[in-house]
Amino acid sequence: MKEFVASAIQFEVEPMKVERNLEVAYRWISRCVKETGASLIVLPESFTTGFTPTGSASELWDAVDEIPGRLTNEGLKWASNLGVYICFPTYERGRGRGIIYNSAAVLGPEGILGVYRKTHPFPTERLAAGGWTTPGVDPLVVSTPIADVGVVICYDGDFPELARVTALKGAEVVCRPSAFLRTYDQWELTNRARAYDNHVYWIASNLVGKDASGANFFGSSMIVHPSGAKIVQASGCEEYIAARLNDDPIKKIVPGSSREQIFDHIEDRNLDSYRDILTEGKSVFEPSKRIPYGRR
Repeated sequence: MKEFVASAIQFEVEPMKVERNLEVAYRWISRCVKETGASLIVLPESFTTGFTPTGSASELWDAVDEIPGRLTNEGLKWASNLGVYICFPTYERGRGRGIIYNSAAVLGPEGILGVYRKTHPFPTERLAAGGWTTPGVDPLVVSTPIADVGVVICYDGDFPELARVTALKGAEVVCRPSAFLRTYDQWELTNRARAYDNHVYWIASNLVGKDASGANFFGSSMIVHPSGAKIVQASGCEEYIAARLNDDPIKKIVPGSSREQIFDHIEDRNLDSYRDILTEGKSVFEPSKRIPYGRR
């Protein structure tokens, strides 16, 4: 990993106004790169259309396209023109009509480096439960000249297992594009915990404004240090945040401390104590409703 500036951008999208949302995203990226020199930019989840569709899964399928395709080609122009890497979240057409993935492509001047499909869709968005998305399967880490970059999307960040696997695959920086509609405490907790659990930089971008469902996004995008310390956090308005990421971040227990760090959460795992219990299960407590996962 090199020392570089990373950024998260948050703005309000207009549901299903794809061209308008692309234009707004590019304006923010251009401004951010000009003012901060950012090399990696993370956009919010499903920024091309908004999170909740205004129509059916079939109508959403018509509004988006495959990857690579028209939408990511636009993002590739931005990455090439500005010489940056972009975490570009968008719904993606699947193989059949009405099959939609909640995806994020990592784009760079050299092209599409990888595509991540959300492996843990939120219960309301799952096609099998009356929603619109189909779960992905594979974690993603891509190598870039600035860092090895992993991606999780919104609800994915609630799952320590996925963040750990992403770290084990070599991620130094993890992008978490989000359309987070739960509590701020849960947002902050999961961002900071996943960064600290895995000693990774964690760049979380959240939408602001109103969702098509009527709910309001609260923004508060943040960049978290591998120690779990917040480096910078946004407000609830449209804005970008940026921070310079150190290429050797865990020599000290927290940034600015003289105290040396002598532990490594990855190396120090006692695998013998739990290697055989990573199986399916459910909470011992009952939620109000259980929504089936709908595995492919």
